[in-house]
Amino acid sequence: MIVISNPFNVVNEIETVHSLLAEGLPLFHIRKPDFSKLELAQFIHQIKLEFRTNLVLHNHHDLAEDFGIQRFHFSEKERKNDHEHPAKFSKLCRDKNESKSTSTHSIEDFNSLKKDFDYAFLSPVFKSISKENHHPEKDLFEEMKLRTNQLTKVVALGGIDSDNVQKVLEKGFDDVALLGSIWKNENPLKQFKLCQKNVLSYSQSLV
Repeated sequence: MIVISNPFNVVNEIETVHSLLAEGLPLFHIRKPDFSKLELAQFIHQIKLEFRTNLVLHNHHDLAEDFGIQRFHFSEKERKNDHEHPAKFSKLCRDKNESKSTSTHSIEDFNSLKKDFDYAFLSPVFKSISKENHHPEKDLFEEMKLRTNQLTKVVALGGIDSDNVQKVLEKGFDDVALLGSIWKNENPLKQFKLCQKNVLSYSQSLV
């Protein structure tokens, strides 16, 4: 399970991040598109050292070395325009010990991914909780039947919460990413634990 940061500052954000990671959150994606390099560095600096291996950088990838981060996310635009800045992209993809992820919005786009990426978001699955008027243009559950890329894990994103997380996994997604259901919730940790419980329940049902 993945949690993506709110793009803007949130009250008690670092405390919430620490609580989620202490509760067993495997990956926390730091997506702060409007943050300067200094602002992002200050944000990361507040996160405990013990959790640095759980962090994934969306922006200012060159900060990774300073903070011991080895996980990178590339936006759809970055991936499709990597010929415009091949040095950055190829350098980060050279080390096989580093984890790379990206974003996709159609099964055709996901299927066309190169083997560089460990996993990719496919969105939006449901109407977005965090973005107004952002909803699926296609039924991604039906689209998943056309999946041919088995080398890259597909992670569902968009409108996912404790009520529908099991359905998402049942429909063939490998994992889920939470955003609005966490940061728009009065009790983010409680919502996370409910999702975590339902994911675990689904996993146990497969045994």
